Amino acid sequence: MTTLWVAVAGAAGAMARFAVDAAVRHRWAPTLPLATLLVNATGSLLLGILTGLVLERGADPHLLLILGVGFCGGYTTFSTASFETVRLVRDRRYRAALGYALGSLAVTVLAAAAGLALTAHYPHPL
Repeated sequence: MTTLWVAVAGAAGAMARFAVDAAVRHRWAPTLPLATLLVNATGSLLLGILTGLVLERGADPHLLLILGVGFCGGYTTFSTASFETVRLVRDRRYRAALGYALGSLAVTVLAAAAGLALTAHYPHPL
């Protein structure tokens, strides 16, 4: 049954990624792939929160499995970020590609750390 819930959460994550990406692209025509960065940053934040709830607050580990692996796995996208970086290189935008790759790594790691920190400082479980 857990496998089914992971699959359902993964599908929901993929649909959420599509919606966020479409909304960002509709409002802005950025020169950098900011929609993917936003998706990966918010997904990392959520994964940090989920991990903290399980490790720090004693939440059911199935929460991390279903929402972490399922939803966050379907929502975030390393492959798209990699493709977009390669596309910047192919367009000979080397500085933008390097900045995007390093910036994406920094932002997503900091977002995950922030999620963990948020759960560590709450006096009560969410």
